[in-house]
Amino acid sequence: MRPLWKGSIGFGLVNIPVRLYSATEESDISFVSLDKKSGGRIRYKKVSETTNKEVPQADIVKAFKMGEQYVVMEETDFDKALPVKKDHIDIVQFVQEKEIDVLYYEKPYYLEPEKGGDRAYALLREALKKEGKAAIGLFVFHNKEWVCLLKPSGKALALTRLRFAEEIRSTDTLSIPDSTIKADQLKMAASLISQLTKPFKPEQFKDEYAEKLLKVIEAKGKGKNATYKPMKVVHNTATEDLMEKLKASLKSTTKKAS
Repeated sequence: MRPLWKGSIGFGLVNIPVRLYSATEESDISFVSLDKKSGGRIRYKKVSETTNKEVPQADIVKAFKMGEQYVVMEETDFDKALPVKKDHIDIVQFVQEKEIDVLYYEKPYYLEPEKGGDRAYALLREALKKEGKAAIGLFVFHNKEWVCLLKPSGKALALTRLRFAEEIRSTDTLSIPDSTIKADQLKMAASLISQLTKPFKPEQFKDEYAEKLLKVIEAKGKGKNATYKPMKVVHNTATEDLMEKLKASLKSTTKKAS
């Protein structure tokens, strides 16, 4: 596995040389587009709207529309906006991880120490474990500066890219209820939550859709049809109906537990 980025972590006056690797892989099934009539593969070409001809990748440049004109950008222009230490993760503070809203989490990576950085890497990892904290840092990746969170993940240090505050949309435009909840309803809902609370085990959750979809594809490839029976979901709107559903849910979880 090739590293996506190489640089260092700045921990006070200590610099830790590291390599960055993706911590996840997609479980999606890849599809191609075909012409319904001829069965030919659909290919996407980059065509100039001026000449209507395909443009080679080498002749394609990036530009920003400013008013009625386009400002063409060179690679060196992007470098001018980057921090001087573009191959460096600068730790700016430490936090309790629970302080960070899940909305800010974007993508996880693993950090691996380069030669000579083993001891400092292990020191930062163990210090974070001991204090029960995570580090917030800044680093440049794919020609953009990101905020990131560093935390121990087993023997590794995991880095999670975070979104900026201005990238989080407001809920002001959403129609969200502000109605008063009755005490007995709240108590019963809390009891249901308590009964269903248990340790999180990620291995028990699997991408069943991709698995089932592959079976549908295999069946169709053999000229067979897979069965499909959609589940009907009933929405509860009346207060009395909601209470009855909560009571039934509590009974159901009690039976399963026994």
